[in-house]
Amino acid sequence: MAEAAKEKLFSEFPPVTTEEWMAKITADLKGVPFEKKLVWKTGEGFNVNPFYRAEDIEGLATATSLPGEFPYVRGTKVCNTWLVRQDLAVDDCAAANEKAKRLIAESGVTALGFNVKSTLIDAANIATLLDGIDPVAVELNFRTCNHRVTDLISILADYFKAKGVNLDEVVGSVAYDPLKKPLVKGVALTGAWVQEAVAVVNAAEALPGYRVLAVNAVNLNDAGSYITQELGYALAWGNDLIAKLSEAGVPAEKVAKKIKFNFGISSNYFLEMAKFRAARWLWAEIVKAYNPSCDCACKIRVHARSSMWNMTVFDAYVNLLRTQTETMSAAIAGVDSITVLPYDSVFKTPDEFSERIARNQQLLLKEECHFDKVVDPAAGSYYVEVLTQSMADAAWKLFLEVEDKGGFAAVANTGEVQKAINESNKARKKLVATRRISLLGTNIFPNFTEMSGDKIEKKEEGTGHGCGCSKDASIEKLDFSRGASEFETLRLATEHSGKRPKVFMLTIGNLAMRLARSQFSSNFFACAGYEIIDNLGFETVEAGVKAAREKKADIIVLCSSDDEYAVHAPEAFKLIDGKELFVVAGAPACMEELKAAGIENFIHVKSNVLETLQMFNAKLL
Repeated sequence: MAEAAKEKLFSEFPPVTTEEWMAKITADLKGVPFEKKLVWKTGEGFNVNPFYRAEDIEGLATATSLPGEFPYVRGTKVCNTWLVRQDLAVDDCAAANEKAKRLIAESGVTALGFNVKSTLIDAANIATLLDGIDPVAVELNFRTCNHRVTDLISILADYFKAKGVNLDEVVGSVAYDPLKKPLVKGVALTGAWVQEAVAVVNAAEALPGYRVLAVNAVNLNDAGSYITQELGYALAWGNDLIAKLSEAGVPAEKVAKKIKFNFGISSNYFLEMAKFRAARWLWAEIVKAYNPSCDCACKIRVHARSSMWNMTVFDAYVNLLRTQTETMSAAIAGVDSITVLPYDSVFKTPDEFSERIARNQQLLLKEECHFDKVVDPAAGSYYVEVLTQSMADAAWKLFLEVEDKGGFAAVANTGEVQKAINESNKARKKLVATRRISLLGTNIFPNFTEMSGDKIEKKEEGTGHGCGCSKDASIEKLDFSRGASEFETLRLATEHSGKRPKVFMLTIGNLAMRLARSQFSSNFFACAGYEIIDNLGFETVEAGVKAAREKKADIIVLCSSDDEYAVHAPEAFKLIDGKELFVVAGAPACMEELKAAGIENFIHVKSNVLETLQMFNAKLL
């Protein structure tokens, strides 16, 4: 009966062709171009349509592969488990050991990242750091200065042997990253890095399950790169490691098995899913070109970490929403391990509460949402499959461009990579400034009464290793200022000035329009930390100006309808007479006439919010 009812149901709905859909959409748009109104121009090198159909994925390789099978677009494994990782800064080995053991025993952590000062790299300190930790049950990852990586690998191998651990069973990483010099420090690489990398790979023969060559694409992500840039450059970066070390005599297959990719995760939910799927696919094809003895060498190892670029100081709890969707993207896409940054990471050293919440964000996805139970659940989605193909095409194009210029290290040494990423950062910040990108609580819907207080802790600049390896920059380096940085500077300037400008909403006329525009204007000026004085409405402009002066307003914003501005705006402008700053909320048809009358300030949806507020700050603070 159920099957019969199902057949009857679907028989009542005849198939609709794409042409018919387009005809209906075009009619509903009433002359507005489809491309202009509904096609999303991502900035990633490809556009996204508002709908996709089965015909859009016909012939796509991504739609026919299976999990665990080359080219691994659907996953390098046949399950969707991932490791819950927390990173620790190691200044005191004993204290770090106690915390690590507590995290393993009580908090659901299955992978640890140790950022170890180079001065602490010796056998005794590492023994203290790892005492009581099972290196088989927990993935251990280490980061230190490049010149101590070989020493650390040897110390780890000796320690594990002494403990009777089967070295074939331990899995982890020690991050050797020579590209940090040009990318992060602005210091050009010398040819010596290749021999250092060879020594690192040879030392790691003692730890077969350890990945020791780091592709830290997360730095590109944190610097504001577009997703296709992060992926394309990461692929070129990994390929350069294989090519250079192969030329130095290390088999390509051996190098590939020692590379670990560390990606960031931006808040672009579906594009991030596509990125990780495309990364597995393209990396498998790259390694396959080196003719490895088995396809297992083509499997990418991916650690994902939530982005710094999206995080904010003000309304910081919104960071939880950002990191949660980011983590969902990576988990659904089937990465190997995830680190979620605590919501307060950008302004202080995370405390026990924020670290616990960050861990629980992953545990919730595992234990309550069961994201680890289904492999590549996005597979078959017309949208995600097309995005994966589009992402792969755009990233591959960039990859080939880098290869034509001599490889990733050569391009990074000229500063070209850094310049391209920094330009993307600027472009994305312009979108933040104009609210084309929304950062909730920062450039839109801010918390009107929030003050930074003393929550912002100053952090010492530098590498954090204490080894004195940082040098003066000789080439352009990555700009790690976040998307919210300029708005935060603006708001902090207001807070620290000791004067909080008052913005008075002079609401008059059409009820719907005055309320809508007063709300818009209140949110607009609150982004700079100004005090907002809203009102239900005034019978006359004169009454509104009088009330504003009683409140000692610095800015008076006229909120009314376009039709009424022709009368109310000149009257208000004349009454104010330059004693307060006067603003008209909106872009009425009579705007040019109002400007001719001397009215200068208008705010509307096309305004550059940041530049406008910077101008007011310059006048008022």
